[in-house]
Amino acid sequence: MSQYKHVLIAVDLTEESHQVIEKGFAIAQRNNAKVSLVHALEPLGFAYGGDIPMDLTSIQEQLDQHARKKIAELGGPLNIPDNCQHVIVGVPDSEIHRIAKEQDADLIVVGSHGRHGLSLLLGSTSTGVLHGAKCDVLAVRIQKDKEK
Repeated sequence: MSQYKHVLIAVDLTEESHQVIEKGFAIAQRNNAKVSLVHALEPLGFAYGGDIPMDLTSIQEQLDQHARKKIAELGGPLNIPDNCQHVIVGVPDSEIHRIAKEQDADLIVVGSHGRHGLSLLLGSTSTGVLHGAKCDVLAVRIQKDKEK
């Protein structure tokens, strides 16, 4: 098994994020590795196609503040320092690749909802992270009722 030095855990800030964090944090502890959390917010302009003639800046800032609060709530109890809690705006898979490279992460941990069908085996973000990563990627299967 590889000796990981820096585990980057990508979370979507849903209730299921704890499952991804538990797996990633356990691997980091076994390897005495640094842990970072990352959440990627898609720009609102992407969600609305950029066709709406309105300023979405204040809404984007509110989403950013909410995400920072949520990621701090997840990272705080695990003593993950503030400078290792990243909220970034952009296309999630490419931004996760960028932060992994910048932070020299050697393992990215993401959640997978395990949807049916070959093309839906992983979620779109998980698939994008897997295919473009320059390091190992662990896809954690999300359990709706946290059954093991």
